[in-house]
Amino acid sequence: MTKLSGPMLAPANGGQADAAVVLLHGYGSDGHDLIALAPHWQGLLPGALFVAPNAPQSLGMGGFQWFAIDWSGDRVASRQTGVVEARSIVVDFLHDLWSQTGILPNRTLLSGFSQGAMMALHAGASLPRAEQLMGVIAFSSAFVPPEGLLGPDLARPPICLVHGDRDDVVDPNLSAQARDELSEAGFDVSYYSSPGVGHGIAPDGLAFATDFISGLIQK
Repeated sequence: MTKLSGPMLAPANGGQADAAVVLLHGYGSDGHDLIALAPHWQGLLPGALFVAPNAPQSLGMGGFQWFAIDWSGDRVASRQTGVVEARSIVVDFLHDLWSQTGILPNRTLLSGFSQGAMMALHAGASLPRAEQLMGVIAFSSAFVPPEGLLGPDLARPPICLVHGDRDDVVDPNLSAQARDELSEAGFDVSYYSSPGVGHGIAPDGLAFATDFISGLIQK
């Protein structure tokens, strides 16, 4: 069984963790990239443990991938296959986290960027109803629907989608398509197109995601 590890930040309030924020990095990066989001959200979730595991497949030179990309062939097919195959690694990580910390699924926020966002969306939408997450935040993503998406057995956590409208790596239309598919399946989806932004997380997109978290806390 593949075990993930990566940077972790203890709760900002110095107490025992009462929530978790899991951050999944993009292709070729590592956990140190997305753990940088923690300072932006610790004020809203002072009791949260922030953890950013490295993806399971090393690319060398410190970079990792959640699944291989067929750069010279069918990238869509490699994404659809890769996301499904890597799902169990992310879900097993969540189960281990919950078991080791006592944090509940509904106090767990799952977020990711690019390839990590694809994993966050797919894994978060594939969990059973008893393991519904607090929410899922996907920056620059695409959605590979899990089996049984339209059935009654799977969880439907709130979803936040943010995508730069000038992204030339992951087509911005893929997040718009994800919005439509998830909404039709009964998910509460918040969607933001970041004007003039390429493949990255800009301040306005980050602010939209932060407001999404604030809304979750107030419910």
